[in-house]
Amino acid sequence: MARVPFPHRRRTGRLHPERGASSLEFAGMLPLLLLVAMAGIQLGLAGYAVQQAGSGARAAARLAGQQDTADGYAAGGRAAMSGWTAKRSTFALSGGGDEVTVKTTVTIPSVIPGFGSLGTASRSATMPADEDD
Repeated sequence: MARVPFPHRRRTGRLHPERGASSLEFAGMLPLLLLVAMAGIQLGLAGYAVQQAGSGARAAARLAGQQDTADGYAAGGRAAMSGWTAKRSTFALSGGGDEVTVKTTVTIPSVIPGFGSLGTASRSATMPADEDD
């Protein structure tokens, strides 16, 4: 009975001629995997900036609605936000009469160094104003 050689054995006598092929395939796919990971991180940063802008707008509007703290509404809004979002935020107060509206804008940073920002995230909040006695 004739012996059947292994399917991956060649006449040269080498047992594994495709040795290292998976490493080359991984090296070829690595840039795509890194790009997808960086895009996911960038989307996470944008979502977090939107959430923080909303928190800052609500806190600032709450303070702006009170007569005695209407001047420090931006500082109160920044205090409700995390460090890097508070440094990149601006506040705009509008309204009058029965309610005040504060719009908070946060600049979204880029994951890739040197690209600056990739836009802004804005949220606004409206709160009732305290009435004068």
